[in-house]
Amino acid sequence: MSIFSDNIRFLRTQKNLSQQELADQILMSRVRYSKYEDGRSEAPYELLIRISKYFNLSIDLLLTVDIRKYPLEDVLKLPDNRIVLPVVVDQLGNNSIEIVPQKASMGYLSGYSDPEYIESLQRISLPFLTNGKYRAFPVQGDSMPPFKDGSFIIGKYVENIDDLKQNKSYVFVTLNDGISYKRFTSRNKKSITVVADNSFYKPYDIPLGEVVEIWQYASGIFPEDFEPDRLENYNLKEMFLEIRKDIQGLDEKISKNS
Repeated sequence: MSIFSDNIRFLRTQKNLSQQELADQILMSRVRYSKYEDGRSEAPYELLIRISKYFNLSIDLLLTVDIRKYPLEDVLKLPDNRIVLPVVVDQLGNNSIEIVPQKASMGYLSGYSDPEYIESLQRISLPFLTNGKYRAFPVQGDSMPPFKDGSFIIGKYVENIDDLKQNKSYVFVTLNDGISYKRFTSRNKKSITVVADNSFYKPYDIPLGEVVEIWQYASGIFPEDFEPDRLENYNLKEMFLEIRKDIQGLDEKISKNS
């Protein structure tokens, strides 16, 4: 038996249909349909499409997710056939928040849509975070002070890119950059513009086609006390950035006068 076989059997029984009744709906014989439900044959593309449309479920869900385990009404379904697993609560009723490990953060890009990968992540619960799907991401680099390496940013899942709010901070998961924490500034038809809080870094555009997931900043976890002297380091970088701009300005003036 395969996940697909189990899923179509489950979906059929949920609708209280016999094999014959479902076979009639998807335009095939009962004998042929029973082979797919029993796992004796692999369904061709055209059948997958018909079953997908009949049950109003993506082919990706039918083939890769045991929907008996994840009630469909609790699963966030995305336009491009991906899913975010449903909200899980602990014994006290608090949201269970998955933690993407620091050492394995690069693997998130290949595992974010894999239910088994997400299930393998460690979890924490924070009582003050409710009404949404949350995930914790590791911080790398110095682009968003006061967060530093070893910190975690907890984000609330954003279902629609139209819900982005100007000057709010988000975790962007993209095909090229992986996990990045930036502030959203603007959007056009082809891309969004983001910027780091550390002014040493310039704003840049992310093509919409590269955006995989977006999580709005909800809270942060600092593994150790924040060191005030780190702000001095940021100020030094800002100073060097200003010097670099001045040098560029002088070069432009010299070029014009030449």
